[in-house]
Amino acid sequence: MNATTVKLSVRQWASEDRPSNKLQTLGAEALTDSELLAILVGSGTQQRNAVEIGQDIMSRFDHSLSRLAKADFRAIKDIEGVGTYTACKIIAAIELGKRRQMEKALMAPDLCTATAIYNYMAPRMQDLQVEEAHVILMNQNFKLIKSLCISRGGITETAVDIRIIMKEAVLNNATILAFCHNHPSGNVHPSRYDDELTRSIKKACELMRIHFSDHVIVGDCQYYSYHEQGKL
Repeated sequence: MNATTVKLSVRQWASEDRPSNKLQTLGAEALTDSELLAILVGSGTQQRNAVEIGQDIMSRFDHSLSRLAKADFRAIKDIEGVGTYTACKIIAAIELGKRRQMEKALMAPDLCTATAIYNYMAPRMQDLQVEEAHVILMNQNFKLIKSLCISRGGITETAVDIRIIMKEAVLNNATILAFCHNHPSGNVHPSRYDDELTRSIKKACELMRIHFSDHVIVGDCQYYSYHEQGKL
């Protein structure tokens, strides 16, 4: 006689092992990434419980939350056991995390360091699939006046018009500016084009008597600062 395997749903687990109960008693930090995803998945399917589906999601993205955050809607939805509604919940949870990062960055007293610039820009740039270039305009106390995207390009580079940077600085009465762009590959090492662009921005700022504080390249949980590297 063939043995029949009975698969228990998460709801049939011992109370202390269920992700939702663990979160309530031990705190969210006690859960694994898969268990947190299981709470978003909900009841699971007849074939696999919610934790197994959470494990499959993490496995699909090499157990990297950064890669999951970069994934598009279809890539998440098409995982077996996920579907449209659960994919929406996962993407919504990721977006809430990003917005919390941005809210925290907005509370920073100034943008006088590369770390402050990175913390401000990373939530906006670290999960982009293409390069974007942003200019950060500040007053003489390094307080933010305005930041704006001035160029959006391909996977490896984006074209930047120095005239647009200077125009925005003058129109917004900025006395200090920083430049920031992302590398979708995650590797923050500057290219030869990045070096040339930095020199061009510096020359234009010197001509306009605007302080060029830094050029920061954003990658996955890391950054490169021309100022910190002594290249400004």
